[in-house]
Amino acid sequence: MPPLTPGQGAFTEFLSQSGPVAKAVLVILLVLSVISWAIMYRKSRLFRRMRQQSRRFLKAFHKAGRMSEIHTVAETFRPAPMAEIFEASYEEWVRQMAGGRSLTAVERVIRAAVTEQVTYLESGLNWLATIAGASPFIGLFGTVWGIINAFHGLGAEGAATLRAVAPGISEALVTTAAGLFAAVPALIGYNALSHRVREFAAGSDEFGLELQNRMEELAASGAVSEAANVTLHARGRD
Repeated sequence: MPPLTPGQGAFTEFLSQSGPVAKAVLVILLVLSVISWAIMYRKSRLFRRMRQQSRRFLKAFHKAGRMSEIHTVAETFRPAPMAEIFEASYEEWVRQMAGGRSLTAVERVIRAAVTEQVTYLESGLNWLATIAGASPFIGLFGTVWGIINAFHGLGAEGAATLRAVAPGISEALVTTAAGLFAAVPALIGYNALSHRVREFAAGSDEFGLELQNRMEELAASGAVSEAANVTLHARGRD
């Protein structure tokens, strides 16, 4: 095996000499850090794909001549939130048009679909917030425990020597650093992903209103109830 560098040797020596409490704190923080990085990686990939598919769906939505055309290809635009909202409301809209009833039920379906999409986008972010808030305190517990060990060693030696306090101080510093190492990326990831969720939520609300207006216009114009014959008046978007 290659020789250990001074940093590797010091950390290995620390692990071998640290107590069970310090090791438990480090293991917990390591697990929390792995969880936070996994959530950030998964969410980042999902949001990137959502953004691409949302652009494609809106482009197709505004170019389509009929709602049935969008319904036919909506599956190909998942996981775009707008495609999910459209699919959730389309069937209800067709039923309401067939029965000649008002679109109040469709409005409720659209609002529920928007809320469902926002809830789905926010899933997992509570873990990032929890990790960002709890990790420093877990590290602080290790810090306090290390200081206690330092004073215990000082009392056992009966003299203020480096040998007496070094193990406890090492535990305190390493667990503090580990708490920050787990908390800071989780906090940054939470803020960044929350911003993207707000962007998607705003876009979903806007699309829900646009879709509702389109359906109301079609109902007011006396459009037929058959989905294949319902005309979607295309509108451009800046």
